[in-house]
Formats: sequence, C-alpha cells, structure tokens
Amino acid sequence: MNTNKSLAADSHGEATAQVETVYVYEAPVRIWHWVNAFAIFTLALTGYFIGTPLPSMPGEASANYLMGYIRFTHFAAGQILTVFLLLRVYWAFVGNPHARQIFFVPFWSAQYWREWLHEVKWYTFLAREPKKYIGHNPLAQFSMFLAFMLPLVFMVVTGFALYSEGTGRDSWQYALFGWVFSIWPNSQDVHTYHHFGMWVILLFVMVHIYVAVREDIMSRQSIISSMISGERLFKDRED
Repeated sequence: MNTNKSLAADSHGEATAQVETVYVYEAPVRIWHWVNAFAIFTLALTGYFIGTPLPSMPGEASANYLMGYIRFTHFAAGQILTVFLLLRVYWAFVGNPHARQIFFVPFWSAQYWREWLHEVKWYTFLAREPKKYIGHNPLAQFSMFLAFMLPLVFMVVTGFALYSEGTGRDSWQYALFGWVFSIWPNSQDVHTYHHFGMWVILLFVMVHIYVAVREDIMSRQSIISSMISGERLFKDRED
C-alpha cells in the first residue's frame, strides 16, 4: 500500500491540515467503473424506449428504422457491459484487496455489523464524525453487493435470455440463458422483471452519486476524484 503524507497550507502559508493519500483503485477498476456508467446510461435510455416505444413515425415504415437503431444500441451496450463485467470478475482475483470488496459481504463478522451500524448513523446524521476507510466503508460494500452487483448480474442474465428469443433455440444465447424461461415461461414476465431491474439500478445510481458528493464534502476524504486518479486523499485538521 503506497501512502504519501503532506501538510496543506492556508492563504497565509500556515499549515492547517495533514493530508494523506493512499493508492486504492487500480486502473482496470477505474476503467470498468466509467465504462459501466456509460453502458448503464445507454441501456437505461434505450431500454426505456424499447419498453415504451414512440407512438408513431412519419412517412413509410420501410423508411424508418429508429426503433431498430435503438434496439441495436441497447444490445451492443449490453454486450459491452457483460464483457467488462467478466473482466471485472477476473480482476477481483488478480487485483489488490480493494478490487474484491464489492463481490462479497462478511455477514459473519460482528465487527463488520458494528461498523455498518455506525455508517448508517453517519449517513442519517446521527453520528458526529465519520470513520475513515481506505476502500469501501461497510455500508457501501453492503449496498454495492446487494443493490448493484446482484441486480447487474440479474439484468445480464435476463437480458441475454430475452435476446435469445430473436436468435433462436439453436443459438449460444439460448443454450446459456434459455433456462430463464423454465422459471418464467411467459417471456412477458421476464420483460417486466428486466424493466423493474432497470429502475432498481437507477435508484442505486442516484443514491450512489449523492453519497459520493456528500462524502467528498463532509467526511474530508476524496471519493469522486479517487475513481479518476486511483488515490484516496484524507485530510485531518490539526488541533
């Protein structure tokens, strides 16, 4: 773990805070994060129009392929998201310990739940001071696993299952994901759950952005810039 400490100065040149930086997020994790963000935005936008198509198009139907382009963009973004998700799983095995945090939650650890409860109090303004974590804090780890990674896997599985309806029963998509229709024989049910999953992820994204901005301001540790530089910066005022 690489750390670097320095003192920040105010406008008069006097030291006001001790600054510590720790390299946390490796380049593959940061690339996955931003590719994932772009893919989810594209999937949500195109998925909305697939679920709620435009009411009409002017001119002859043969001269308009807008919904075809929307569906193609949706499928392409879904495949990009899937490839990078598989690469992210691979990096969880070969990367640093912080690369593995979002893939499991230590439910068996009493200390984890004590720290989780403190984070709940911090985010609900019941705790005065935050605790400092180099990687994800326990509540963030919990949320990333249950409210993001699991729904993301669900969306990939149901998305490829729906895609296999067009590619046919002899396609590799149906061979790998056709079992979904054994659980929900009516494909419209799969459409509905897939659509619902989109809103679960979008709600998570909104909360995720709020928390990242809030932590940058209130906890005196960098969050947003860490996913650009890879370094987490801690600032502690000296008494």
